[in-house]
Amino acid sequence: MARKIRVLVAKPGLDGHDRGARVIARGLRDAGMEVVYTGLHQTPEQIVEAAIQEDVDVVGLSILSGAHMTIFPRVCELLKENGAEDIMVMGGGTVPEDDVKELKNGGWAKEIFTPGTTLETIVEWINSNVNTD
Repeated sequence: MARKIRVLVAKPGLDGHDRGARVIARGLRDAGMEVVYTGLHQTPEQIVEAAIQEDVDVVGLSILSGAHMTIFPRVCELLKENGAEDIMVMGGGTVPEDDVKELKNGGWAKEIFTPGTTLETIVEWINSNVNTD
């Protein structure tokens, strides 16, 4: 029997708006996933430490501040440094299309969901991309 997918939803940086992150966290929980929400103003170090401690499959970064080109690579670097590069990184927020491509092509994010993406789309993507065997 497959185990539940474990997701850490994180709100890095100085961005103080977390309504979307809380909606996503609740939606993933309602879809049967185990969800840890870190709260506001998390550093990449705090996010990675929590991801490792909670033994998650996915880190979802919610960024509205424009710092995505710094935060995504830093989180991935820290995961690698800590031997946790098997934790998938995805994100959401106000990320320009060119930056989405760069983040994905650079290996900093498996997927980026921009405003207007449905919860159903996000749940389907996670279920299709995380191995729970």
